[in-house]
Amino acid sequence: MSELPLTPVPALAADRPNIRDWLHSLDTCPSTNSWAIARAAQLHHGDAVFTKRQTSGRGQHGRTWHAPTGVLTVSFVLDNLNPTLLPGLSLAAGLAVIYAIEDLVPDCRDMLRLKWPNDVWIDRHKLAGILCEATSGNALGKTRAVVGIGLNRCVDFAAAGLDERDLGKAVSLHSIASTVPDELCLLDRLRHYLLELADMFSTTDKPASKSGLALLLPELRRRDALIGSPVAIELASETICGEAAGIDGCGRLLVCLAGDRIQAFTSGRVRLI
Repeated sequence: MSELPLTPVPALAADRPNIRDWLHSLDTCPSTNSWAIARAAQLHHGDAVFTKRQTSGRGQHGRTWHAPTGVLTVSFVLDNLNPTLLPGLSLAAGLAVIYAIEDLVPDCRDMLRLKWPNDVWIDRHKLAGILCEATSGNALGKTRAVVGIGLNRCVDFAAAGLDERDLGKAVSLHSIASTVPDELCLLDRLRHYLLELADMFSTTDKPASKSGLALLLPELRRRDALIGSPVAIELASETICGEAAGIDGCGRLLVCLAGDRIQAFTSGRVRLI
């Protein structure tokens, strides 16, 4: 399906006897990311914290992460990461989400895009969001990332009482696909791709051409939902407008400003204008 060094999973999650070794399933939880961070010593590389009912989810820049019934809400633990490569992890995780969905939902094949730095879009509607948080709180004292994913799997937004401002033009997978995979299949597939990506972001010595975002850049650029579009970057003290000009090797958003000057952004809230 792709040119990335990511290997498709032949079996479904339901067929895997070891799923309970890594899956921590909660009836309800304020935030799966917070739960995983607070219990760092109990969790291991590749563990997943999943709940059907997240009550106080967190998004980027302290925004509320709405998780009504039908949102697949999960956080994955990735250990032994190179801290210098972490700025690109959200984009890489976005690719993992895209590949997991496209493996299981042929209707979405080659339709999913990344909206820098942490959203998955289809037709400019938000299908999933990602929140990566780094911590050194595991038992070994090495850099760990908790990768939180909220995927709109089977959501009735109207019944949840969410309006356009809450949704940010959200869309649910069940409304655009003829079949929707079950939660265990999605969790297993997400974990598979995230573990492969974790190796690229690990502290293991490897050439720069094979670490971090290096191998992923062609696909990141092909999947870039913003390139060529007029955008506004909302920073703490100002808003900067220009035309999105792609993603660089460090995962920064490039924006073409007046006078054809290119500025690279490491953070900021991005909206189309």
